[in-house]
Amino acid sequence: MGSLIEVKNEAKVHVVCVPFPAQGHISPMLNLAKLLHTKGIHITFVNTEFNHSRFLRSRGPNFLDGLPSSFRFEAIPDGIPPSDPDATQDVPAMFHAVLNYCLEPFKKLLVRLNDEEGTPRVTYILSDCIMPFTQDAAREVGDLPVVLLWTASACGFLGYAQYRPLLEKGIVPFKDPNFLTNGCLDTIVNWVPSMEGIRLKDIPSFIRTMKEDDILLYLLMISVEKSCKSSSPVIFNTFDALEQDVLNDISKIMVGPTYTIGPLHFLIKQNINQLENNNGDCGIKSLRSNLWKEDKHCLQWLDSMKPNSVLYVSFGSITTMTNENLVEFAWGLANSKHPFLWIVRPDIVTGDSAILPSDFLVETKDRGMLASWCDQEKVLNHQATGAFLTHCGWNSTLDTICGGKPVLCWPFFAEQQTNCWYFCNKWGMGMEINKDVKRDEVERQVIELMEGKKGEEMCKNALKWKKLAEESTMPTGSSCLNLEQLMNQVFIPLKN
Repeated sequence: MGSLIEVKNEAKVHVVCVPFPAQGHISPMLNLAKLLHTKGIHITFVNTEFNHSRFLRSRGPNFLDGLPSSFRFEAIPDGIPPSDPDATQDVPAMFHAVLNYCLEPFKKLLVRLNDEEGTPRVTYILSDCIMPFTQDAAREVGDLPVVLLWTASACGFLGYAQYRPLLEKGIVPFKDPNFLTNGCLDTIVNWVPSMEGIRLKDIPSFIRTMKEDDILLYLLMISVEKSCKSSSPVIFNTFDALEQDVLNDISKIMVGPTYTIGPLHFLIKQNINQLENNNGDCGIKSLRSNLWKEDKHCLQWLDSMKPNSVLYVSFGSITTMTNENLVEFAWGLANSKHPFLWIVRPDIVTGDSAILPSDFLVETKDRGMLASWCDQEKVLNHQATGAFLTHCGWNSTLDTICGGKPVLCWPFFAEQQTNCWYFCNKWGMGMEINKDVKRDEVERQVIELMEGKKGEEMCKNALKWKKLAEESTMPTGSSCLNLEQLMNQVFIPLKN
């Protein structure tokens, strides 16, 4: 097992990976880092100190001890005041930190890595697109080349690319404080060919503001514009068949090359298995990025259920709701009479703890399973899971496509609204629940999804997309070939 590991320790290519500090961004970045490591590249993965502490608490303090020296973790401070150590940080605060605090600590890290004996000098920065300070750091510390990873959907990227036109047309920011309810959001955005028929309410949600200097709108707009204008390669965690029209539109506004190499976790299965077969288990295959501890009982419970009988419910790592929303979802699930596995994070209720009615717990004790977190990929691939009630985050979107499961959509923010629109209008495998959730609607849509004709058609479409996702990551598939191109055109040439 020594030969390949020795090559990696002496590798000339050293990639420093920098995800945005949220679960949905860390997961795809870590998958890509693992893929690059299988190709012989030295990896330094950079978390914030807050998230690195959460990572070690969820996985165990000694979890990283078995990793090879060619795959290491570092952490930088984020400047955000202390908060609940087991809850996601405030999103605007994270954006503010990215814009104003992270540059100097990251530059110091790069200098230290370059001065460290036995560590290859940094040759590339692999940065999340919404961490724009990394490009400034790269320029100031040795003029390092940068590769960008867009961790969300391509349709989301194209949606963010409309922020500037919406500002220039005077549509955004909104002038009327009643814009959420007066029909403004039903306005059609009619200048993007691959988004024909899309409404303002389906564009990534940070446009829903009356402030021109809104930090959420501003950071996403400049991040996408920087990505478009840069000569740096941009990697998308998607596959060609899923978003081809969108990718065609994106190619018209990009200066640098683009590589679609998703779903990353499908590619991981092929490449990590190959590494393990050649080298034994060096800890990379079992390396996961969850910031919450997984409940192992979920899969055991699913083993006891009938095939395609369970609705899996999860709103991801950031979505929050009112306790009234939580109660409406609870009784909608209960009244549908269908079994469900529901992930209820401790911090899912805005500013409070999640409290479910005691009579709901009694009503559903024989057909409901509640947990704080789970291995979502395994749940969505389990034969007992029939469908998914989701916030439409991109990792969850790819997980459900790869699991071949249809969805009920309740998007929360960012490009989740855009992903929802594509689920329902382009991919034919989703139905949307109104933002002002009501139990009767949840009950009706769960029943339609799990046993109705529309649900049956959505299941067929979901299985078609699963097959296309699998084909894209086969040795001759588009994503697998694009990964090889990425290695041959970007990373491998640096060895010369």
